[in-house]
Parts: sequence; C-alpha cells; structure tokens
Amino acid sequence: METDAAVAHGLDLVAEGAGILDIGVESTRPGAELVSEEEELRRVVPVIEGLVAAGTKAQISIDTSKAAVAQAALGAGASLVNDVSAFRADPGMTGVVADSGAECCLMHMLGEPRTMQRDPRYGDVVDEVKAFLEGRMRFAVGEGISEERIMLDPGIGFGKTVAHNLELIDRLAELAELGRPIVIGTSRKSFLGRIAADAAGLAEPLDAQHRLAGTIATNVLALERGAEVFRVHDVAPVREALAVAAATLEADDGRRATARRSRR
Repeated sequence: METDAAVAHGLDLVAEGAGILDIGVESTRPGAELVSEEEELRRVVPVIEGLVAAGTKAQISIDTSKAAVAQAALGAGASLVNDVSAFRADPGMTGVVADSGAECCLMHMLGEPRTMQRDPRYGDVVDEVKAFLEGRMRFAVGEGISEERIMLDPGIGFGKTVAHNLELIDRLAELAELGRPIVIGTSRKSFLGRIAADAAGLAEPLDAQHRLAGTIATNVLALERGAEVFRVHDVAPVREALAVAAATLEADDGRRATARRSRR
C-alpha cells in the first residue's frame, strides 16, 4: 500500500507538469536521523519499478548518498543520482555514476543533516558555496563523470541562515557562471515561514502548508538569476508562475534586442 501510494503520488505530480521525480527515503531536514541501506532499498526500488511499469515519461532521480542504493535504483529505471553529500559520504558513488552513464546532482551542505543548522557561519557564503561546487565538479570529472552530466545545487537551507539563503538566491547568477544547470530547492522551507511571519508581525513561523507564496517568489527570482531546475512540492502553481516569469523575461529580451537594433 505504501508503494502504491507513492507511485500514485508520483504520477499525479507528472500530470501537474513535473519533468523529474526525485525518489528518496532518508530525510535531510535539520536533525534528521540516518536510514539504513536495507531500509532505503526496501522502500525506493519498488516505487521506481512501479513508476517505470506505469509508463511515466518523467526522468526518475534517486535521492541517496549510498552507492548500493544508487546502483539498485539505476538498475530499476532511475537515470539521475541526487547526492546531497556531493560524493563525500560513500567512496563507491562516483564509480556507480561513472559506469552507469547517469546524470548527477551535487549539492552543498555544511556538515550533515543532524548538525548543519547549529550556528552555520561563512566569510562570504556565495564565494564559499561556489568554490565548493566547483571543487566537487572537478572531483567528479576526475573520477570519470562527464561534466555534461552534472547539475549543481547550492543547498538552500542546508547549513545556512535566513540571510545566507537570501544572499545565495540574490547572487545565483554567480553560481551559474560555473556553466552547469543550477538546481534550486526552496519549496516550503522554514526560512520562508520565518520571513512571512516577520512581515505579518507573527510570533511563530508559518507552517509548511502556508509557504507556497514564498516558494513561488523565490523560484521566480531564481529563474531570473539563472536557475534551470526547480525542486518543489506544489508542481502546478509553481510551474504556472515560472511559465509566466519566463515569458516576461523573453519579452524583455526581445525589447532589448529591438532597442539595440534601433540605435545602430
């Protein structure tokens, strides 16, 4: 029943417009506990097999930092490995990705989920995240993974304060200079609830179910600054907002091109 519900939810997300389904078991929320390899395998492989059997057209991503789980998931039909440790947790992960020809997403995280929000500090958060991602990309390429198969995620909320998150979004174009697709994941995150509560004069942050407006705002801003992949819970409304924002940006580019031609 758990597997059937997960497959049905995945198909619903695709119907709303999702192009990638990220399948994972281990929570990466602050303070989250580890999940065993056996439990990950027991839960993710049947879901991937179910989605493949249902004929989904979406790309299937496996969200894991364990090489054995990634290998099993790729064998079941996944084609993208989303490793929040950026290949630091399991030395066998690079070989699995390189040998399979899968795509991968490398994310910045300060520490690990159980400790990452304990007073995170940076000199310049954007410079440090950029240097980290560039270094992990070089490492992956050195291990035989083609650069064209790598996506990069600044890890919004993973060892960052509200101010760090906002600066990363504001200066996302600097990360896009690395030349690889930037993945942004702000959906329903706690910093959105805190910002909205402060604006409304509320003592407590808005709960996760009331963070859609903040999610849309941050994704639209990220699009304008160069993000290409958006990890969200609420696919339909965010997709609609991004479509409108993209059309507006394209219209603006057209106006600028016309203005340049008229000045010649």
